[in-house]
Amino acid sequence: MSDTMTKNGAHFDKNLIFEKDNDTLSRFAFTHSAKQASDYLPANQVRNAELDMPNVSEVEVVRHFIELSGKNYGVDNGMYPLGSCTMKYNPKINEKISKFDSFNNMHPYSANERVQGTLEIIHECGKDLAEVTGMADMSFAPCAGAHGELTAMFIVKAYFRNKGEDRQIILVPDSAHGTNPASANVAGFKVVSVNSDADGFVDIEDLKSKANENVAAFMLTNPNTLGLYEKNIALIRDICHAKGIQLYYDGANLNAILGISRPGDTGFDLVHLNLHKSFSTPHGGGGPGCGAVGVKAHLKDFMPNYITSYKNGQYSIEHRGGLTIGQVRAFSTNFSVLVKAFAYIKSLGAAGLRMSGLLALLNANYIAALLRDTFTIATKPHIMHEFVIGLDSECHQYDISIMDFAKRILDYGYHAPTVSFPLIVHNCLMIEPTETESKKRLDDFAAVLLKIYDEMKTDAQTLRDCPTLTPVKRIDDVTAARVPIVKY
Repeated sequence: MSDTMTKNGAHFDKNLIFEKDNDTLSRFAFTHSAKQASDYLPANQVRNAELDMPNVSEVEVVRHFIELSGKNYGVDNGMYPLGSCTMKYNPKINEKISKFDSFNNMHPYSANERVQGTLEIIHECGKDLAEVTGMADMSFAPCAGAHGELTAMFIVKAYFRNKGEDRQIILVPDSAHGTNPASANVAGFKVVSVNSDADGFVDIEDLKSKANENVAAFMLTNPNTLGLYEKNIALIRDICHAKGIQLYYDGANLNAILGISRPGDTGFDLVHLNLHKSFSTPHGGGGPGCGAVGVKAHLKDFMPNYITSYKNGQYSIEHRGGLTIGQVRAFSTNFSVLVKAFAYIKSLGAAGLRMSGLLALLNANYIAALLRDTFTIATKPHIMHEFVIGLDSECHQYDISIMDFAKRILDYGYHAPTVSFPLIVHNCLMIEPTETESKKRLDDFAAVLLKIYDEMKTDAQTLRDCPTLTPVKRIDDVTAARVPIVKY
């Protein structure tokens, strides 16, 4: 029996593709060839059962997958305000450039003289990003953000080993991204947490008590995960460098300071960047990404193997030297990501990058201004590119969870912000509008949050029951993530 529904006057078929297995007239028929597969393949590689494929015509297959695609939500559909994730719109022209045949058809083992344009992009993009971050050298070897963190920790370990020091501790703020302590642990370090003070900054006294000659690095995101620029960054630098501790910059929030501030100028010794966040590659769903790593001059020799150089009018890939940590992946980069980043940098230029950073700050502060009379803004005293709303007292007063509030946002056509992060703020929403959203969109999103706040006070059950207007209703989030059912 057909299971259909009507939405805005349109007719939709909710059946799964296997439930549409009834097209015996127009489906494609697989015919047997004169020779059987067993004539060519070993017996243990020949299928013995019928291929389990639905009998569906081509037009029904197309309609089925078009309908499925309409159930997805992405930044092309609407605002994606994930705090600390920088889910901004990325220009389609950069996607088109990255798909040029000369890039797509390139083989990674090509001789240097056959890929001069490709090597030039890698070389020049490295120079541009070194300038943006205030670093001396860049490597594009890491596949994505956490891989960049891990690579940076290997660089730090190799640096101290070369100095004859066996430093075993990495300091990580209690507000850090979860991948920071994970990366340090995988690299073989012991992780020690540094507390935040009452305003969400690094607790300077706690840092002083834990900074010693057994600490290899302090992993810091700036602005931090509350959306605050560390006001004591110069003091943090001095405390770390006095003990020989390397100051590491997590570039997840670089979008906030593009063209405004450089990590290298504020004392950081090495950085990782998410080119798939700040530099024009859409991310999510597992990639692709590029976790570029940049270092100051004293760490250059320990970078991953292979460096792109320019000598005598020719670009080439060379080995870095005996102190390198070696390869961290098969080839030198996710090149399509690099092409998009290079196109983004060149199209905006220094002035454009600075404007993008300023607009990211403006948009976040504008939404916060619209909400602060109703919501408790946990990001104090100043907001950078993102901010945190605390709803802990409301959740207890109206007997709802922060997930109830977030799920209700879906019914109004927006993706929910990051939920319950950072962990130092209970029952919170973390909002990052990015620089690509218009004032009208920001006004509408703020109005939605204010309306849900009123609903929470007058009819909390509505929030507990939502979402009601999405293709998939409330699910067990933990089970769905850990034991997903991906087949019929």
